[in-house]
Amino acid sequence: MTDVDVLIIGGGIAGLWTLARLRRSGHDAWLVESSALGGIQSIASQGIIHGGSKYALGGKLGDSAKAIGDMPRIWNECLDGTGEVDLSAVEIHTRSQLMWSTKSAVSRVAGFFAGKLMEDRMSPLQRADYPAPFNHAAFDGVIYRLNEPVLNTASLMTELYHQLSAFCFKGNVILNADEPTQVTCQDQLSGESMKLNARQIVLAAGEGNESLLGQLHRPTPAMQRRPVHMTLLKSRQLPLVYAHCLSASSNPRLTITSTRVDDETCWYVGGNIAETGIHRNREEQIEACQQELQKVMPWIDFQPCKWSALMLNRAEIQTRGNKRPDSCHVDAHDSVITAWPTKLAFAPRVASGIIDRLGKAGIMPSAHHTARPDWPRPEMATWPWLNTQWS
Repeated sequence: MTDVDVLIIGGGIAGLWTLARLRRSGHDAWLVESSALGGIQSIASQGIIHGGSKYALGGKLGDSAKAIGDMPRIWNECLDGTGEVDLSAVEIHTRSQLMWSTKSAVSRVAGFFAGKLMEDRMSPLQRADYPAPFNHAAFDGVIYRLNEPVLNTASLMTELYHQLSAFCFKGNVILNADEPTQVTCQDQLSGESMKLNARQIVLAAGEGNESLLGQLHRPTPAMQRRPVHMTLLKSRQLPLVYAHCLSASSNPRLTITSTRVDDETCWYVGGNIAETGIHRNREEQIEACQQELQKVMPWIDFQPCKWSALMLNRAEIQTRGNKRPDSCHVDAHDSVITAWPTKLAFAPRVASGIIDRLGKAGIMPSAHHTARPDWPRPEMATWPWLNTQWS
C-alpha cells in the first residue's frame, strides 16, 4: 500500500490545475487518468477564457457574469509566468477576441448594453481597424474588442503535462465504498494493480464522476449532462477568427474560434447554433450552420470548405431544469471531494476550492514524499477535429 496526501482522479483541466497547485504548495499529490490527459471536455473546448462579457448581452450582469469576472486576470498572470501556475510556454491564439453585431437593430442594442456594462473589458473598433473578414465593404455591423484570451487547448494540456508528468499515472480506478481513501489503480494492459492510500481523494473526472460516485454508493452530488453540437469547417481561404456574433439573448448567435490544421484554417463554431443543434443530426447541423454563416457573412464564399460536426456532453453539477450552472462546483464529504469546473476558465477557482476544503479537513503537506512507482503514464489527448470525418 502506497501512501499519498491527495489522489486526484481525472486528468482534464480541473485535475491538472489542482495537481499543479498542490505540488507547488508541498502536498504529495498524484493524479490517475484512465484515458488521455486533456480529458474529453477540456481538449475539445474552444479555449476561451471567459470573463462574463457574453453573459451581459441581455443588458444586466447576472450571476454567471459575476462569478467568472475575475478569471481572465488570473489566467493572464499565469500566461505571463507570474501567476499561481506557470503557463508562460502555452500558445495563445489571441489576447483579445471580437464581438460583432449584424445590421439587426436588436443585435446592435445587445452590443451596446454589453459594452456599457463591461466597458473595462470591451471597446468599439474604428472601421479602419476592422480585421478580416470584417474589413469587407459588405459588412455593415459594429465590432467590439473583448479583452479575453483564447488558448490553444492542446498546448495548454501539453505544457501542464510536461510540468507534472512524474505525478500522473494511467489506469482504471477501483474505489471501495467502505474505505473511500483506499484506491486500486489497475493497469489496462497487464492487469496489474497498484494499491494507494490517500488522506483525501478528489473526483475531477468530468462525466466519469458519475460512475466513480456510483462505486462509492453515493447518489449525491448529482451530475447532469448538457450536450452541444459543435460545427467545424476548414479551408485554405478562411482567415483566423476569434469572435462572437451578438444576438438578443444572453448567448451569442455564433462563437467562432480558429486553429491551423496543416495548410488549412479550421473554424470551430459554438454559441446558440451549438445549443440548439442537439436536436439535429450531423447533416442537419452542418446545413444549419452553413445557413447561419451565410446570413451573417454573406460576402464569404463557403463553397470550398470541408465540413464536420461534433456532439459533446458537458458534465456539470445538476441544476433545476438542467440549466447551465452559474459557476464551478466543489463538494466535500468526509474524505472525498467532487468537482466540476463547468468551464475551462473556472479551473483556478476549482483548485482554490479544493485547497480550501483540504485545509478545513486538516490535510497539510507531508514532510516526506512517497517514491514514484514504475507505472504507465497517460498519453496526451488530441484535438477531436484531427480525427473527425470531413465532408
